[in-house]
Amino acid sequence: MSEAVAVASELWSELKRYVNTVDRDEAAQTVVAILIDNDCDVDDIKDTFKGDTDIKRALTAYLDNDKSYVDEDDEDDGVDAEEDYHEDDWEN
Repeated sequence: MSEAVAVASELWSELKRYVNTVDRDEAAQTVVAILIDNDCDVDDIKDTFKGDTDIKRALTAYLDNDKSYVDEDDEDDGVDAEEDYHEDDWEN
């Protein structure tokens, strides 16, 4: 797990209680976007936030909307298939 993702997880855990429930989806989307924009690994985000439904939902939506995302392992194999990330597949 990257240190940036670990710090983001700790910050999110502490600060989300101050975010109104109706605004949490948007706040989680912002956290995910910042992590992705700063080259944090999707699998690190997924593993670190696996118990947080807001981040899981935001990451799933981000990956569903970002059709240009291709898993680096797939690129190395010469395969141009996207890995399908669904919230239901995550371990809790």
